[in-house]
Amino acid sequence: MSFTIAIIGRPNVGKSTLFNRLVGQKLALVDDLPGVTRDRREGEARLGDLEFTIIDTAGLDEGAKGSLTARMQEQTEAAIAQADALFFVIDARIGLTPTDRAFADFARKANKPVLLVANKSEGKHGDAGAMESFALGLGDPIQISAEHGEGMGELYDELAKLMPAPVDEDEAEDDEPLSEEEAATRPIRVAIVGRPNAGKSTMINHLLGEERLLTSPEAGTTRDSIAVEINWKGREFRVFDTAGLRRRSRIEEKLEKLSVADALRAVRFAEVVVMMMDAQNRFEEQDLRIADLIEREGRAVVLAVNKWDLMETKGGGAISTLRRDADHWLPQVKGVPIVAVSGLMGEGIDRLMQAIQDAYALWNKRVSTAALNRWFEEAVQANPPPAVSGRRLKLNYITQTKARPPSFVLFCSRADAVPQSYLRYLINSMREAFDLPGTPVRITLREKANPFAHKRKRPS
Repeated sequence: MSFTIAIIGRPNVGKSTLFNRLVGQKLALVDDLPGVTRDRREGEARLGDLEFTIIDTAGLDEGAKGSLTARMQEQTEAAIAQADALFFVIDARIGLTPTDRAFADFARKANKPVLLVANKSEGKHGDAGAMESFALGLGDPIQISAEHGEGMGELYDELAKLMPAPVDEDEAEDDEPLSEEEAATRPIRVAIVGRPNAGKSTMINHLLGEERLLTSPEAGTTRDSIAVEINWKGREFRVFDTAGLRRRSRIEEKLEKLSVADALRAVRFAEVVVMMMDAQNRFEEQDLRIADLIEREGRAVVLAVNKWDLMETKGGGAISTLRRDADHWLPQVKGVPIVAVSGLMGEGIDRLMQAIQDAYALWNKRVSTAALNRWFEEAVQANPPPAVSGRRLKLNYITQTKARPPSFVLFCSRADAVPQSYLRYLINSMREAFDLPGTPVRITLREKANPFAHKRKRPS
């Protein structure tokens, strides 16, 4: 039996855009005008390897009995009754509205699993609205951009927890639910990216022990993002080989544009991204762009310097130089794991696979509140925030909101005045204090409400 999900929320939050992305076609009309969707629309959706039925609904709104608005809501209620789970969508740019709060109660009364989806979260403007949505009591918000395809990996992770495990027809009687320990062994999703001809396919072929993927000295052999299953010393991995990413100005053919888009989707679905560089031409401009993309997508990252067998100098001094270069050129992921490998000769494969597992563990790390508060007090005392426009900034407290990657909210007096340099100081200090080298760390600023604001004297 198919698993069914209904997308609900107030008008114009992007429900139809999310529907279209999940079904892979523009079946639902999308417009900035609220209320375009009236009937409920069903489609067969796919997210990664998850397949399910998705229902697009009219925006939840109130209307007089018998009116068009009321009949639209009846369609929505019918969809909710039919569904196994709900996507409750809000607009992260606008934040919570009274209508959102009212229909959060509506969603709870449905007595079905609800995933809170904060749409339109691209860029910094969506963080505040997403943080506000904690107040709905529907769990942690999943920040996505249905229009741009951002955050689909996080949506996949949470949806996978709700959907029943696929049952093998030969073993249909064995339908016991997965234990926590079994769930923890789910394959790690790994995307291998880099410039053309960096040796990505050759590396995966060595991991598989067979010529599974086409390789050639000619750049651009790989076009589609190919997924392969790998078992390495008892741990399962799902590895995506991707097309080489060239500078945008050099991408001319339509097919290559599609290949690059496919590679970017693989990055968004991955949990760990291995950025592969050529040992003889490393840290070039496009390498830095790719690393920045991975960090912005919030994925764990491992640097693999391939074709190490061709280097004349391979000792400890060369590895130390790699470490210094990585920290210099990639300060946004300071301490990122870096492994010298040879995909052709099989050198460094064990170190690379261990680095992937270690990066995955850090990406999932949570810091205890007590330890976080102790570190925060010491970090602020050691380096107080600067005064801005003659006024002192007051940092109140910090809390972790989620992992994957580790994300924190810092409550302060004037969020817009905190310098980026001070945020970088806090992130680097946090990396050292809690052993978070290389993994993306997110700190969102939020102003604490002023309890005396209503007592200010009004100008006469």
